[in-house]
Amino acid sequence: MKILVIGSGGREHALAWKLKGDSRRPEIFCAPGNAGTATVGTNLPLQSDDLPGLLAWAKQHKPDLTVVGPEAPLCAGITDLFQAAGLRVFGPCQAGARLEGSKQFSKEVMAAAGVPTARAATFTDVASAKAYLRKEGAPIVVKADGLAAGKGVTVAMTLAEAEAAVDEALVTRAFGDAGNTVLIEEFLDGEEASILALLDGEHVVLLASSQDHKRVGDGDTGPNTGGMGAYSPAPVVTADLLPFIREEVFGRMLRELRRRGITYQGLLYAGLMLTKAGPKVLEFNCRFGDPETQAVLARWDGDMVPALEACIDGNLGESLVRWRPEPSVCIVVAAGGYPGSYRKGDVITGLAAANAVPGATVFHAGTTQKEGAVVTAGGRVLGVTALGADLGTAIRRAYEATGQIHFAGMQFRKDIAWRALQREKK
Repeated sequence: MKILVIGSGGREHALAWKLKGDSRRPEIFCAPGNAGTATVGTNLPLQSDDLPGLLAWAKQHKPDLTVVGPEAPLCAGITDLFQAAGLRVFGPCQAGARLEGSKQFSKEVMAAAGVPTARAATFTDVASAKAYLRKEGAPIVVKADGLAAGKGVTVAMTLAEAEAAVDEALVTRAFGDAGNTVLIEEFLDGEEASILALLDGEHVVLLASSQDHKRVGDGDTGPNTGGMGAYSPAPVVTADLLPFIREEVFGRMLRELRRRGITYQGLLYAGLMLTKAGPKVLEFNCRFGDPETQAVLARWDGDMVPALEACIDGNLGESLVRWRPEPSVCIVVAAGGYPGSYRKGDVITGLAAANAVPGATVFHAGTTQKEGAVVTAGGRVLGVTALGADLGTAIRRAYEATGQIHFAGMQFRKDIAWRALQREKK
């Protein structure tokens, strides 16, 4: 069996690693991959946004399954393109991927479906946006409508912060065309959690819960990032919430998309705020989250390929997904300066020692190979992930493994899973 994994981050290394362990022992190809995916498969000199190049390779080499990691190729229609060529691909069609590609569209679908979410308004001009901000007051949330690599969201605690976020999108155009429209949303108070779900167009299977850490600094301080760590399960997602999330969030979205003629087959990610009034959706993503995937896949028990194939074939069932009871923790090791400007090309040492820590696996994100060494090549460099008999053990192992790794300017949060630890103490 041949599997093509598209993408180059920590999520893609985790996917390639998990798929490689399938009982069918598939041959893994990654486009373009990173220094970590090179250890489980063959990296290809094709970028994830090179749709014609990827299609040409797939037509020639005929992978049995293609798994798309990042949102950009999904929003560009790679699934439709591959399917038209008779290729089996895991990931939603372009119409379904609009749930992530346009926050405005996502809100529109949620409203029509009756999915609980924050009140929001959209704007394309600065004056109207700022007038709305002054009317609503702070705290308030400002979002760029399009894809902004996880950096287009500002949770503004003051009016000045909110106005600056509007200017960033509409005036200085920090997010390019992705910021042509901004959403201004009601601020929701509560604790966040991530729920990933497999969908086959008719059925929903929830994956294990997780919680991401978006802010760059300890104690959830500093600017938002693509994610500085995650853990699974998230104890804030109690068992009694799962039926509600399955039906009122994913079930309603699936039915509304079907009503619009969109068959959603693939992964749908709901970022939830667990408020006093119940779970509310902050955002939908059309692909596996990063770094949630690293934490969640570490706990997936058994083969993953059958579940992904079932999404494509429309015969998804709960029995295809099983979980190890041990919790997992993923610590993102980032380049100095991230999420701002950062250096590339610094040599990374200690990877073998980190992987030797019991229960630990180092997933590569922004890495490449140069002159026989593994070097930094991105802002988020590694996702050091560990399982443990309990959360405390998983945390200790993850930080022990992280302590083996060295490169110039490296930074990481020291408090991953702090909310869960607080909950345990209570």
